[in-house]
Amino acid sequence: MTPLSPGDEASWEAFVASHPEATPFHSLAWRDAIREGLGYDTPYLIARAGNDVIGILPLVHVKTPLFGNTLVSTGFSVGGGVLAIDDIVAGALADEAIKLGEARHVDCVELRGDHALFDDWPTKAETYAGFRAPLAATSEDRLKAIPRKKRADVRKGIKADFIVDTDAPVDVFHDLYARNLHALGTPILPLRWYAALKAAFGDACEISTVGTDKGPVVALMTFWFKGCVYPYYVGALVEARKLHAFDHVYWDLMERAGEQGIETFDFGRSKVGTGSFDYKKYWGFEPMALAYQYHLIRAKAMPDVNPNNPKYARFVATWKKLPFGLTKCVGPFLARQLG
Repeated sequence: MTPLSPGDEASWEAFVASHPEATPFHSLAWRDAIREGLGYDTPYLIARAGNDVIGILPLVHVKTPLFGNTLVSTGFSVGGGVLAIDDIVAGALADEAIKLGEARHVDCVELRGDHALFDDWPTKAETYAGFRAPLAATSEDRLKAIPRKKRADVRKGIKADFIVDTDAPVDVFHDLYARNLHALGTPILPLRWYAALKAAFGDACEISTVGTDKGPVVALMTFWFKGCVYPYYVGALVEARKLHAFDHVYWDLMERAGEQGIETFDFGRSKVGTGSFDYKKYWGFEPMALAYQYHLIRAKAMPDVNPNNPKYARFVATWKKLPFGLTKCVGPFLARQLG
């Protein structure tokens, strides 16, 4: 087990490309965006047997004054975690992460993923769910896969004759997303983070908008990765739902992905019991519990920094009432600490 060096980068990317459980969050593009957009240290670990890569563990050291000190795999994403050829290599990488965490005096090491890897690590599997499903090969079958009630909404969006732009500016997306998060009581990450993602992923990161002749009302940042499409960040004006533009931005993406032969649509994660969780179920996606595991070092309990925690209810309520311009300025300082 060694720290990732520049000479290992091509081998890292080849391993990610070959591993069936790899995600965009394992790629070095995500690491580059973390460094450029947020300025955090990324002590990535790589395991070799001779010249062959047998495992990787991307880590982000999120050290903040407000929300603790954590090694996260992978920071500022919904997934990541260990990728390895077997459980023995996975365990060895995790042990190395623990040693690194102890040396850095972190509160804990956090691994994010679809399922738990280690029986002796505390696991949180009740907070978040992921939504992923096959994408039908034809437009007719894609529409049939959507439950009847939501299908009617999608048809209204199709008939609305929206203006769709699949190469929208990052700042347009950021403004719409900031407005969306403000309404939810959540701070937004800095514009440079989203710009860094676009720069790091290039054509594999798309910013699309749906709107009218008055301008865009929905903006979506999507990642295209290994036969799967990941609509990841979405922002919208209040009127977008009434216009069915919110539905159309996803339907348009499904259509374009299907036409390109993409086989899987990953609808991302949502907190259980939220409107976002219900919305994805209305599309016919079944929730899958996401298992986030922790090795506690200085912490006494697993961290629980999320808007559903009653501890943060007053903050969420107050944030919603603040002027939008103020939240857009102050939000990045706070959001940057919520890795």
